[in-house]
Amino acid sequence: MDLVHRRALGTHRARDLSGLPDETRGWLEALGFAVADEALWLEALTHGSTGAARDYQRLEFLGDRVLGLAVAEWLYRGNGGREGELAQRLNALVARSMCAAMARAVGLSPHVRLGKQARDDGAADSDNVLGDVMESLLGASFLESGFEATRDIVSRLWQPAFDGRAGHSKHPKSALQEWAAGCNRKPPEYEVVDRIGPDHAAKFTVRVSVSKVGEVEATAGSKQEAETEAARLFMERFG
Repeated sequence: MDLVHRRALGTHRARDLSGLPDETRGWLEALGFAVADEALWLEALTHGSTGAARDYQRLEFLGDRVLGLAVAEWLYRGNGGREGELAQRLNALVARSMCAAMARAVGLSPHVRLGKQARDDGAADSDNVLGDVMESLLGASFLESGFEATRDIVSRLWQPAFDGRAGHSKHPKSALQEWAAGCNRKPPEYEVVDRIGPDHAAKFTVRVSVSKVGEVEATAGSKQEAETEAARLFMERFG
């Protein structure tokens, strides 16, 4: 491991977290993660509702970039599409909903460390939480084992999505944008009209409108997902 990784790992020592449960260690290792610094992996699995000194947010920030690079490299090497087509597939493969689906597929939920209220509120099955923790695990893997090892894990876990149709069809927002232009209308306008629930289980309602055509509302677990669903529903109704 190079000096950069050793220094990064040094910042994760001496945490005020209890030891990593044996079943969680076994689960991580079965997925291909190398577990040496237990405090690092506990942080990756810890939600802010626990009151712990460190939660998964910083590692999620890192893991998001690691995932993006791993998927971008895979697409570049294995797909001869144009830049726009590659970007469309990339967005689909790294979306929060995709990360949450991966988390469910590997059985992540029982290993997430949540406060009682957050668990009672359903955070253990929230797309927001599961997607973020899935990325935080990739961030921890990057610090523990480097990019190549983490890229190999992404390639294996994401293989069904790589082989599937994710990102092949045109994104609903792009389709709506092109439809509006083709009808000589102004570009679609998106507006958040409501937000409810705690941060880990928030619901956003977004309204999309096209001048002199109509408007549609949709609700989802993030603003981006609500905008996408609103665009899809708009095209179903008016397209």
